[in-house]
Amino acid sequence: MIGLGTYAYFWQHSDRAPQPLSLIDAFEDTRAQDVDLFQICDYAPLEQMSGAELRDAAGAARDLGLTIELGTKGIVPEHLNRFLKLAEVFDAHLVRSMLYGPDSRPSLAEGESWLRHALPEYEAAGVTLALETYEQLATTDLLAVIERVGSEHLGICLDPANVVARLESPRACVEQTAAFTKNVHVKDFAFARQPGWVGFTYSGAAMGSGLHDYDHLLATVRPRERGINEIVEHWLPWQDDAATTIRTEREWTRITLEHLRSTL
Repeated sequence: MIGLGTYAYFWQHSDRAPQPLSLIDAFEDTRAQDVDLFQICDYAPLEQMSGAELRDAAGAARDLGLTIELGTKGIVPEHLNRFLKLAEVFDAHLVRSMLYGPDSRPSLAEGESWLRHALPEYEAAGVTLALETYEQLATTDLLAVIERVGSEHLGICLDPANVVARLESPRACVEQTAAFTKNVHVKDFAFARQPGWVGFTYSGAAMGSGLHDYDHLLATVRPRERGINEIVEHWLPWQDDAATTIRTEREWTRITLEHLRSTL
């Protein structure tokens, strides 16, 4: 399935928006774009919601016919257990996370131990844990941990844009992780010269206009054939004012959805 995530609504959710979208607002907008999947990823208010608020949000998603995935950071067993309970509320079958969290930076051996502790409950619940490729950890190290744990419910959330900051090749990252990928984050990316030719900015680009060889990803990972969901995100810099930024964010979403649908 093709889905939208909270990173596709980054500025629309933010306090810079004149009227910030709520989570349910984003659900409704997703449905209005004929999208059936939404990933609530790194959305800070989620963990502050009361039980009633969570049930209301989950009920709204069900009423709209949306499939929900969740996303967080860190693999401390107690934290993963919290998100497994949230997954139950939302009928979610995938939780995306990262090896490091805001308050935890385990060694690879500690990370493996924590995952072994948490995974049996995920397996029993039929929930997959997908760890994202990103610059804080070499892709080879992340894969080694996942291979040693050896669970069908543990794999990769593939975001090749992130690894560039570690001087890894996005194309190589795709090829290394293909067999273990459980989820894909979709965004294009590019370098732009700074004024005066004093360096570059690395940030998002409208899908199809940047450096991401998405056709290569599709051919290598084969997400549609394997039932791997593709979640639209953006790295959109602030565009001087709220109206322009939000209009551009929505335009990038439209462009990305059109691009993905054209490859179906």
